[in-house]
Amino acid sequence: DDTLLDFQAAENQALRMLFEQEGLELTTELEKIYKELNEQRWRAFEAGKMSRETVVNGRFGEFFAQMNRTVDSIAMEQKYRYFLNQGHQLLGNSLAIIADLAQKADLYVVSNGVSKTQYQRLGDAQLLPYFKEVIISEDTGYQKPMLGFFEYTFNKISQLNQEKTVIIGDSLTSDIQGGNNAGIDTIWLHPLVDADELVVQPTHHIQRLEEIYEILM
Repeated sequence: DDTLLDFQAAENQALRMLFEQEGLELTTELEKIYKELNEQRWRAFEAGKMSRETVVNGRFGEFFAQMNRTVDSIAMEQKYRYFLNQGHQLLGNSLAIIADLAQKADLYVVSNGVSKTQYQRLGDAQLLPYFKEVIISEDTGYQKPMLGFFEYTFNKISQLNQEKTVIIGDSLTSDIQGGNNAGIDTIWLHPLVDADELVVQPTHHIQRLEEIYEILM
């Protein structure tokens, strides 16, 4: 998400469709409130303070409670999840890049997302065949940035050379911190120009995925 697939586009589309189905107007302010709340819940998940089920099954209940509206949070999540699963917009020319890199290196997906959603979106985007394996936190018992997640992943890869292994991602708190915890190089994909003052420091910083070639060569 936001590395190969445009999660922002998929999320925005799913929220609009959910609100339309509920007969509600999704204003810019409401969208901002939801995304901030959702971000906080996922950060709690990364820190091991909240389960994934609690994150997703409780977020719409908490969101609508702020508007003094009571909803069936789990049912609302199921509707949203259906719409989200349809979103598989690619970021830039990520498909061509992955197709090329798959001929030169072993590629793996590592994700904290919901397993069914990630498999469907990767499949619909035609990315899935280029990866040796998809490793998702709900199947491992750990989540990024926990070291256990990376140890589980490394154990799935035969003849792993950590010095030649790199994690590429958009999240400082899960991808980059996780790579730092695991002792592998990291590539942070983010449009931010100045990365010098970051609390979590990546090995490399790129603003567009195609810049990865300058590092891998």
